[in-house]
Amino acid sequence: MGFYDVFARAVALVGAGAIRWRRLQGATPAQAVGTAPQIPAGQPQGAIPTLKMPTARGWSAGQVPAAAPGLKVNAFADGLKHPRWVQVLPNGDVTVAEALQSAGRPRTLFDHAMVATMQRAAAIGESPNRITLLRDADGDGVAEQRHVLLQQLNQPFGMALVGDTFYVGNTDGVMAYPYTPGATQITSPGRRLSTYKTRGHWTRSLLPSRDGRRLYVGVGSLSNIAEHGFEAEEGRACIQELDLATGRERTFASGLRNPVGLAWEPVTGRLWTVVNERDGLGDETPPDYLTSVSDGGFYGWPYCYWGKTVDDRVPQDPAKVASALQPDFALGGHTASLGLCWMPAGTLPGFEVDGMVIGQHGSWNRSKLSGYKVVFVPFANGRPSGAVRDILWGFLAPDESVSYGRPVGVAIGPDGRSLLVADDVGDVVWRVTAAA
Repeated sequence: MGFYDVFARAVALVGAGAIRWRRLQGATPAQAVGTAPQIPAGQPQGAIPTLKMPTARGWSAGQVPAAAPGLKVNAFADGLKHPRWVQVLPNGDVTVAEALQSAGRPRTLFDHAMVATMQRAAAIGESPNRITLLRDADGDGVAEQRHVLLQQLNQPFGMALVGDTFYVGNTDGVMAYPYTPGATQITSPGRRLSTYKTRGHWTRSLLPSRDGRRLYVGVGSLSNIAEHGFEAEEGRACIQELDLATGRERTFASGLRNPVGLAWEPVTGRLWTVVNERDGLGDETPPDYLTSVSDGGFYGWPYCYWGKTVDDRVPQDPAKVASALQPDFALGGHTASLGLCWMPAGTLPGFEVDGMVIGQHGSWNRSKLSGYKVVFVPFANGRPSGAVRDILWGFLAPDESVSYGRPVGVAIGPDGRSLLVADDVGDVVWRVTAAA
């Protein structure tokens, strides 16, 4: 047993004690969800925040996630290495970004604790740094062909195809590659369109504008609450807009701690994102959220959350707090909502209204784990219009000790009648479709 294994076990024991103590301080709060969530007052957890993470086990032979009534699940592709994001191309091919967070250099005892815990959860390690192309040529719902489309990348995540150019969001910037429909390999070195700071929240999701002229890029923060200084956070915790013709880049919206999934809502044409909020204030404080994004909008991080609720741990700027916009829909505390896609009504049986599908990767900063499932938020007239519904669950053992998988990226399948889900602990892309 290595050092980090022993350290992780020690961290788990200390964390379990801290969790028990915090539970004695009061009842577990109800989940903060919806347009008007009940968010408990923040209780700073200090230098040793609640740290609870299941051990990554993976799926046994024949084991699959549980699905909503009327749905079935099969492995579209398995045997991948930490698949994080999926992109469906016009010809029906599916590209998968395979990447892992690097450990970096721990600076504090808590950093060491996080590295140990994340390693046990299979969330940190040697990154494959590639994009794999999957092809289901016979249309049976299983990809029988697999090709390495791009390799030797730098923690790739978001992907987008605009015309004959395939864009990749590496952690250090956006790259552009020439693409030929049906190609199974890209050998061009590509060209760099932007450069971003690395470390911290490393994912760079991509979404083209409707006219294909611009690319929107999610860039997460370096830290939890800007504890390394505000200068280190410049150009981060935001959505960037990249003009593909001129190469000019600007900040489209800011104050978004870690905006990952990006999607267009077709009724209003507005951009939406899911955001991972800050840690260390309690199980439900503050909630992660789904929100529309306004050009020039500021959403509070790090000064405040859910509108104008001040975080006293941060040196304050009253003008920034006064300008903060309130998100649209709370998703519960620390669900790690990452994946996002628009799902038209009737794509899956039982889901007969339009809405957003969200891949919830799952919490670590809670006494009772949350997330670890794929959910649906119904929409009407361009806005969330009802309660969250589960699509997939069962990624987490009932006693919360192990995870079989953790869902991340979501996308409507090539046939328009299925949902694809990247599972980075299970090393599989799941396909959800009608049971009959």
